[in-house]
Amino acid sequence: MQGVGWLSRRTVLANSAMLSLVGTACAEEREQPSAGVGKTLIAYLTRSGNTRVIAGTLQRTLGADLFEIRPARPYPDDYEQHVAQATSERDSGYEPPLAAKVDNIAAYGTVFLGFPIWGETAPPPIRSFLKAHDLSGKTLRPFITHGGYGVGGSLAVLATHATGATIEEAFVMEADQERRTLNQVRDWLGQINS
Repeated sequence: MQGVGWLSRRTVLANSAMLSLVGTACAEEREQPSAGVGKTLIAYLTRSGNTRVIAGTLQRTLGADLFEIRPARPYPDDYEQHVAQATSERDSGYEPPLAAKVDNIAAYGTVFLGFPIWGETAPPPIRSFLKAHDLSGKTLRPFITHGGYGVGGSLAVLATHATGATIEEAFVMEADQERRTLNQVRDWLGQINS
């Protein structure tokens, strides 16, 4: 039952945080019908589930299509191994192959793109997603989660990898439970081993 309470807390936080983003997006689409030509897609990458909660809220509220960005070879479940692999990929510029691509990306006029910050920038699979999908002429609305250090260089990645898209101001939300949990466990173990 503890997991249910945690998910509910996440859902409540995401829902309240999303009200302004969804309200603004809906108002802009009503005011500028030409900017929203085509369907709306919610594409997202998640590690711990924070970004998935936001993506689900957007999908339900906007009635949009949902697409989870996943690398063809999953990252390790272990947090530290995951970070080490993502850091290596970031530093080398590696763009991992994706498990799937969006069918008929041309049908979408607006793409909400969600991702967590990994190593102070957009994760390698986000670069892969942007390289694999032509977003020229589309409105790109980023939503970004981070563990307390902000968006880092992620907006520059969007600018260089989504050329031709109109990139709207990003919705940014701090969601650092995984890092905080890891640090608290380490502190606790430090007290035990003292």
